[in-house]
Amino acid sequence: MLLTITYTGTQTQNLGFLLHKRPDKIQQFSLNYGTAYVFYPEVSDQKTTAALLLEIDPLDLARGKLGSKEGGLFDYVNDRPYTCTSFMSTAISRVFGTAMSGRCDSHPELADTPLHLTACLSALKDNGDTELAEQLFAPLGYEVHTEREILDTVFPEWGMSPYMQLTITGTVKLSELLNHLYVLIPVFDKQKHYYIAEDEIQKLLTHGEGWLASHPCRDKIANRYFTAKRSYARKAIDILLAEEAVPESVSDTESDAEKEIHTPLNTLRMNTVLNAVLASGAANVIDLGCGECRLTSLLLNESQIKHVTACDVSVHELEKAAQKLHLDRMQPYRRNKLTLMQASLTYQDKRFENFDCACIIEVIEHIEPMRIPAFERVVFEFAKPRTVILTTPNREYNQNYQFMQENELRHGDHRFEWTREEFKKWTEHICEKFDYHCEISGIGETDENAGQPTQMGVFTRNG
Repeated sequence: MLLTITYTGTQTQNLGFLLHKRPDKIQQFSLNYGTAYVFYPEVSDQKTTAALLLEIDPLDLARGKLGSKEGGLFDYVNDRPYTCTSFMSTAISRVFGTAMSGRCDSHPELADTPLHLTACLSALKDNGDTELAEQLFAPLGYEVHTEREILDTVFPEWGMSPYMQLTITGTVKLSELLNHLYVLIPVFDKQKHYYIAEDEIQKLLTHGEGWLASHPCRDKIANRYFTAKRSYARKAIDILLAEEAVPESVSDTESDAEKEIHTPLNTLRMNTVLNAVLASGAANVIDLGCGECRLTSLLLNESQIKHVTACDVSVHELEKAAQKLHLDRMQPYRRNKLTLMQASLTYQDKRFENFDCACIIEVIEHIEPMRIPAFERVVFEFAKPRTVILTTPNREYNQNYQFMQENELRHGDHRFEWTREEFKKWTEHICEKFDYHCEISGIGETDENAGQPTQMGVFTRNG
């Protein structure tokens, strides 16, 4: 994979300062999935070109690592190591991260100046969508040129290659160019090489700040960026719509309020639950249905919490959690605070007992309604922690998500979603049957009629 950036004008050797990479030597960077090289094939006062070459071992991918599928010859012959994809976006972020932020201590005025820049990407895959490059880059002020060749000259009936060389030229800040490339490269291929979590929404918003909200292909960009996570695309679009609606002359107080909208709902949810755990005085916590252990990770940072047990029915989720937590190199004092275990929430399990607090975050809606009574007994009758913190979607709020059909649920695996009244009745049933009392609150932006997107119940055992 190859990206070149050419600066044309005067004193163009300053491109080395802007990229924080010296033109007089080849520099090498080790990444999780390969090696990146930065070098300058052309350097002069009038024209300087920097190249980012990304080398990925196809056999390494096929050995069960990132981007690989299990088994079969496909892993050894697929185009992932050669096509310009999200691998390149990640390399841009890692290698040119300081330049992306717009910082250049030695030439701050140059970093803030639009320059005549040309970027060229080789082997970009658009699967025959010949208008896509123009649709994405032209509204940003670039001249767009694409080249592609016939797939095979011996068999011309096979048609044109799905790969092209893209060249864009414009007068922009270097930081703007890099952020445009970071966001838009994965839009072409629609296949990211890593697992997409909800924090990816904030990445899109951060790198799309100042241009994505007003882009005429905004919705298309978000949907292709999150091609396998339509709910994330909807959330990102909703935030971008809110951003576009903000007048330029907002006051400082209004600006602060708008920044709250940009905080992903999952981040708000996790922070709210964390505060509730700490307020309960708990020292020994179990995260039931932990998924990738986002909450567990926050709990491990708190000195009040002496031990965290993270439980999920999916071994695969626990394996991903172990990777995200860097379990293999976790500091001993944190590792000693943590237990990972596989278990079902609909079967009595002695290991669930003797905890100060149980957290059940966005889990109950994944359980079949006929299994809810079993879940209730497992948590509130047999485990019976002093505090239970449970969150679940508010179905009424779904009307605020663009593209959601009537009666559609937020996630394909949701078995149901409660209205606020239905959730209230369920909490009253739990309190009456299992001798708890409950405080209900909401998380996220408030709609006057629909409430908040997440509803939370904090159950405390009586006596």
